[in-house]
Amino acid sequence: MFPAYFKGEPNVHVVQYRRGRVVAEGPGLAFWYMRYNTSVAMVPIVTQDAPFIFNEATKDFQVVAIQGSLSYRVTAPLEAARAVNYTIDPKSGRYKSDDPAKLSQRLINIVQAHTRALVIDLPLEQALTKVKDLAAHVLARVQTEPLLASVGVAIEALHFAGVSATPEMRKALEADFREALQQRADQAIYARRAKAIEEERRIKQREMDTEVELENQKKALVEMQANNRVTLAEAEAKSEELKFSAYGKLDPQLLTGMALKDWAAAGGQIGNLTVTPDMLGQIVSWMAGAKKGTQGTET
Repeated sequence: MFPAYFKGEPNVHVVQYRRGRVVAEGPGLAFWYMRYNTSVAMVPIVTQDAPFIFNEATKDFQVVAIQGSLSYRVTAPLEAARAVNYTIDPKSGRYKSDDPAKLSQRLINIVQAHTRALVIDLPLEQALTKVKDLAAHVLARVQTEPLLASVGVAIEALHFAGVSATPEMRKALEADFREALQQRADQAIYARRAKAIEEERRIKQREMDTEVELENQKKALVEMQANNRVTLAEAEAKSEELKFSAYGKLDPQLLTGMALKDWAAAGGQIGNLTVTPDMLGQIVSWMAGAKKGTQGTET
C-alpha cells in the first residue's frame, strides 16, 4: 500500500490522527500518510455565520418571530475537534458526520434560550421596538455560557434583523398606531386653531385698546380746548373790566362829552340816535349848572 498526500487549506485547522493519537496539527497542514492508520480532521477557523428564526411569547402572551444571525469562530481547534466530529474523507474532503452542522444549531439553541428568558419579561410593544437592546443583552449572556469553552468557540456578534408580531396582531397595532397618529394630527389642528383664535383675540384687544387710547386723547384735547376758551374768556372779561373801571370814576357829563368827541372824530356819522326825555333833562340840567358856574367865575 502506497502512502497518500494530504494538503489542507489555510482557513482550516488540520489535525492528523494516527491510531487515535494526534501526531500533527496546524492551519493548512500538508503531510504524507497511510490510509489504513490515519484519520484527518478539518476544523474551520474562520468566522462563520449561523442565521436563525424562532418564535417566542412576550409578557402579554403575544407570539413574536425573531430573525437574526449569529457570528462565531473556533478559537481552540483541538478542543473543538474533541467535542465535535470534524473528521473527513481525505479523498472527497467531506465530513464523515453531520456534527459540524449541529454545532451551529447548538449555538442557536443557546441564543434562543437566553432570548426567551428576556422576551418573556417584555410586553409586546417593547419587544418590537427594543430590538437592538435585546440583542445586546442576549449576546452578553451567551458569551458567558460554559459550553462555548468546552467546544472551543467564541461568539463574535449577534444581530437581530427584526422582531415581528403575527399578521393579525400587526394589523391591530397598525390600526392603533394610525388612530394615535390621527389623534395627534387632530390635536395639532386644534392647537393651531386655538392659537389662531387667541392671536385674533389679541389683535382685537389691541385694536380696542388703541381706540380707547384715541378716545381718551380726544377727550383730553376737548377738555384742554374748553379750558383754554374759558381762560381766554376770563382774560378778556378781566381786560374789559379793567378797561371800563377807569370810566366808572368819571362824571356822566364827562363821559357824555367823551362820547360826543369820539363821534365827532368819526365824522359825525350815526345811523340812528335816540334821545329819551330823561337823557334830555339830564343834559339841560348839566348845561344850566355849567353855565351858572361859569358866570360865578366871571363875577
